[in-house]
Amino acid sequence: MPEKPSPPSEDERSTLLLVDDDDAFRRVLARALDRRGYAVTVAANVESAIAKAQGLAPEYAVVDLKMPGESGLVLIEKLLELDPNTRIVMLTGYASIATAIEAIKLGAIHYLAKPCDADEVVAALNKGTGGDSAIPVAGSPLTVSRLEWEHIHRVLAEQQGNISATARALKMHRRTLQRKLGKHPSRE
Repeated sequence: MPEKPSPPSEDERSTLLLVDDDDAFRRVLARALDRRGYAVTVAANVESAIAKAQGLAPEYAVVDLKMPGESGLVLIEKLLELDPNTRIVMLTGYASIATAIEAIKLGAIHYLAKPCDADEVVAALNKGTGGDSAIPVAGSPLTVSRLEWEHIHRVLAEQQGNISATARALKMHRRTLQRKLGKHPSRE
């Protein structure tokens, strides 16, 4: 019977920083990525992630967009200041075109909407930085409700996640904006 290859030692494993405020999701994804050969370090917010990244200099980072305090977009910048070679994938349950564009502009290599599994994350981490010209083009325009969702999230990104500033910029009552942000985007 052939011998199974031994798993890489702790020194040979790629370092990965996983930042998400959802304890259960973070724990499950960390375990799955660990089984796939990554040396995973976890954090629940931007401040903790920066402190851990300073001592770790991770090769990879998986960052949630929306967390208490500063957003994952801020963390992308901070991680790349520490090490411009860190490959970052942005995760979010609040997917919008505006935040995806901002994440890529800031230096993320990929953007995934939750729920996603470890295999999708690994594929995104290892994907080249170029685009995919074979991706199908949508056959119909976005719905009005989807356009509204995209516009709100673009303005929210411009305001660095500040709800009050976003409400003022949209000339909308803060509670109305919070209600709209609590809804999931409509299907395209």
